[in-house]
Amino acid sequence: MLGFLKNPIVVTAEINMNLLALTAMGLISRLRGLSYPRAVVFDEVYYGQFVSLYMKRIFFVDDSGPPFGHMLLALGGYLGGFDGNFLWNRIGAEYSMNVPVWSLRLLPALAGALCVPLAYQILVEMHFSHCAALGAALLILLENSLITQSRFMLLESILIFFILLAVLSYLKFYNSQSYSSFSGSWWFWLLLTGVACSCAVGVKYMGLFTYMLLLVITGLHFWHMIGDQTLSNVSLMCHFLARGLALIIIPVTMYLSFFYVHLALLYRSGPHDQIMTSAFQASLEGGLARITQGQPLEVAYGSQITLRNVLGKPMQCWLHSHKNTYPIRYENGRGSSHQQQVTCYPFKDVNNWWIVKDPGMQQLVVSNPPRPVRHGHIVQLVHGITTRYLNTHDVAAPLSPHSQEVSCYIDYNISMPAQNLWRVEIVNRESDTDVWKTILSEVRFVHVNTSAVLKLSGASLPEWGYRQLEVVGEKLSKGYHQSMVWNVEEHRYGKSQEQKEREVELHSPTQMDISKNLSFMAKFAELQWKILTLKNEDTEHKYSSSALDWITMDTNIAYWLHPTSGAQIHLIGNVLTWASANVATLVYMCLSLWYLVRRRRRIYDIPEDAWQLWVSAGGICVGGWAVNYLPFFLMEKTLFLYHYLPALTFQILLIPIVLQHLSNHLCRSLLPKSMFSALIVAWFSSVYLVYCTFSPVTYGEPSLSVAELKDLRWKDSWNILIRKR
Repeated sequence: MLGFLKNPIVVTAEINMNLLALTAMGLISRLRGLSYPRAVVFDEVYYGQFVSLYMKRIFFVDDSGPPFGHMLLALGGYLGGFDGNFLWNRIGAEYSMNVPVWSLRLLPALAGALCVPLAYQILVEMHFSHCAALGAALLILLENSLITQSRFMLLESILIFFILLAVLSYLKFYNSQSYSSFSGSWWFWLLLTGVACSCAVGVKYMGLFTYMLLLVITGLHFWHMIGDQTLSNVSLMCHFLARGLALIIIPVTMYLSFFYVHLALLYRSGPHDQIMTSAFQASLEGGLARITQGQPLEVAYGSQITLRNVLGKPMQCWLHSHKNTYPIRYENGRGSSHQQQVTCYPFKDVNNWWIVKDPGMQQLVVSNPPRPVRHGHIVQLVHGITTRYLNTHDVAAPLSPHSQEVSCYIDYNISMPAQNLWRVEIVNRESDTDVWKTILSEVRFVHVNTSAVLKLSGASLPEWGYRQLEVVGEKLSKGYHQSMVWNVEEHRYGKSQEQKEREVELHSPTQMDISKNLSFMAKFAELQWKILTLKNEDTEHKYSSSALDWITMDTNIAYWLHPTSGAQIHLIGNVLTWASANVATLVYMCLSLWYLVRRRRRIYDIPEDAWQLWVSAGGICVGGWAVNYLPFFLMEKTLFLYHYLPALTFQILLIPIVLQHLSNHLCRSLLPKSMFSALIVAWFSSVYLVYCTFSPVTYGEPSLSVAELKDLRWKDSWNILIRKR
């Protein structure tokens, strides 16, 4: 019974020493001296603010992309015990002792280090030699720009890691299906491909380019499977569904989960939530939620309300009036109605309050029981403080002469009767009998007499209008533009019929818990739309560049300068590697065109298996470079050199592929092969020397003299910082 104990238990393991050594070298190159400099480096000033907000659970919106990358940076801060208390106000500011610098920079550095063994494995899975794979990994290891970018609290190294992981996972999945379809490892690599793709997109939208490339490659491979007569229809359908599950459904689900966690973590109100709708703001702890809690949900005749314009541009504002009137004549000589001004005011104010009145009754209080206002009902809007009625008429608006002036009516006893009836149209209604709801309903006000729609023009009035925003009656209204849509933000049921008592009521705070009415999908849709459409003012940055500058590295970025010595850190790549990558891409394209023309003439210069390998390698490497580079020519945003790094990574992978192809198929005899190998050794030694030369500005140490810094300026367009004595 215990016979199995007579022999020892033996475990045999295969260890790839190349992979082990590359991983160790990658970790050393990225992790050594990670806390240096203990100061804010370039975009750490940007991402650090978001990390602090995560630590304090304060909501924010970043228009640069989804939240997963920010959450990973915040995870580093959480693991280091960061409390979020640091003022990220300038590059070069010294970190206080409560900031765990090493922990904050750890995850980007680990991601950058793991890119080295990933590069090795990718070439092995593409069926190139271990020598070529080792060369690709060493080129990634010695690429100065990748080292610099991975050693700080930045996102590019994390993005590149997930991109390479997605490519490697797909290659392993594709290679395993020839002998073990639907096995455990087959499912693992297929699912990991989808997970890595969703993580790449979740870090930055640039990850979408590689994701789409892999979807195209998957589609092409499946198209070839359809022609395989050995596979049954059921088997093909299973393959199709498996790919759909792993590469579409799981990435979409994970992408939604990033936002779910993001919104769950950031539940407190902050400065960024002002750009969100009232319903979104009310779902956050503090801020608007404190004001709106306990409000009645349904707007009724007699309700006292504030109306916020849904557009939120050029800034959030509320429908407003005050005792001042429009000038009798404007500066251009046009006349006005001289009625009471109506504007959109970007601050909360007692003059933002309006009373919803039934035109057929005189009372300005809510009856018992309340009579709710529904879609299509006619109302009058009475300004709470001045008790004048919202009005519009066929008089040109002050700054928008093609639109009608909106005012509060003053009876001057002249031939200008009141036109103060408005029809309530609920834009987001589910039926034509919907009740007008606080915060949730988005409404248009259509003037009964002229059919003009109450609209925010966005223009800023002159001094006589206190620089407040112009409100007009838009005559020709097509569709539901957000500038024409309003929602009730603050709401109470009016109880005081007397004006003095009503003014006291208007000055008192309101108290409806609206958060339960806003689902996660509603919050996700709004936040996603804001991320995609919110644009910061594009200002020319000192280190911004065009996409054309990246190929030849005619630009650099100064990341940090020591306050007293000449020590500094720059985003500068290994010049020889960048040039070699460009040459490799050009050689690949020219050779591919040559082979295609020759194959068209039925001349086959290389074996079919070598041709298939050449094409597949180009699809991944050249395709990866193209999809991560060419879209920047279409983008209207401030661009920096680091945007090129994902494309550069694919280009670097192409270098040893081209070199191995030239060695195997163009150097056919021993002497040319030996000479070619000697040239590769010399070239690679030069790459290492360039890496060493720029190492001081990659790591920020040792400090260089003025003469040494000037010697590093290999291009006139580079901005190497020389401290004035």
